[in-house]
Amino acid sequence: MQAELILDSCNVTGECPVWHAGEQALYWVDIPARTLNRWSALDNQACSWEAPQMLACVASYGDGSWLAGMEDGLFRVRPQEDGTLASQRLAGVKHARPNMRFNDGRCDRQGRFWAGTMFMDMAETSAVGALYRYASGQREALSASVTDMIVPNGLGFSPDGALMYLSDSHPSVQKVWVFDYDVDSGTPHNRRLFIDMNQHPGRPDGAAVDADGCYWICGNDAGLVHRFTPAGKLDRSMPVPVKKPSMCAFGGRDLDTLFVTSIRPDGDLSDQPLAGGVFALRPGVQGLEEPLFGKGSAR
Repeated sequence: MQAELILDSCNVTGECPVWHAGEQALYWVDIPARTLNRWSALDNQACSWEAPQMLACVASYGDGSWLAGMEDGLFRVRPQEDGTLASQRLAGVKHARPNMRFNDGRCDRQGRFWAGTMFMDMAETSAVGALYRYASGQREALSASVTDMIVPNGLGFSPDGALMYLSDSHPSVQKVWVFDYDVDSGTPHNRRLFIDMNQHPGRPDGAAVDADGCYWICGNDAGLVHRFTPAGKLDRSMPVPVKKPSMCAFGGRDLDTLFVTSIRPDGDLSDQPLAGGVFALRPGVQGLEEPLFGKGSAR
């Protein structure tokens, strides 16, 4: 159950790990560094590409390109040999205020992309963040589906796609909600409280759902990754050797490895020298293959 260091990447804000089954590789972003990163499980080699803006969330098209949520919209990006990401703007977002960007995002089981927006300054407490949906072929400006958020985070979908999970990780909120989700229209409704993370260690950050329908969420500031049952009961907590685990994703050949990205804060790191690294946990359960954008789940 001990966390294994995969890469001492020193990411400032490592986020959005996505397992690419065809390549047997893990991709993730470092938001302030504006990089898309890759680690291969086949040869243990890592590389990265720089984007023109901060990018916070990605989903694979399956052809080597990625859908990316950046500062002012959604883009299709493709890694280049010179270490850059070629980008094509797909849809713009009309932020409620200046100095906002996309944050957490992922595809639903049908291949629609969901992503939330937030202030770049976590000290801001105005609830003007929102959650947006983007479907294949859509090219107009995005419209919000869920509003009144400060830091939307923790997106996840149940194995059958009928439930959607969403958190607000701001210190003043720290809650996770669950919605009933119409898989045909891609519409969430009947929002209700799933977990009050004020009652558990750590702020709710990025999340994943396993094959049993349990919800895994990083306990930021607590150095833990929690597993909650579909009933919202804490099942277990697994430690990582850093204070700020940021997001988790299942991967590996049998989807039985939980990869965890992390944040490297300013200041004294003598008690967490591996902060900003990428870790692997062996939780004893299997995850679900991440759907490709526009193509739905492969399972």
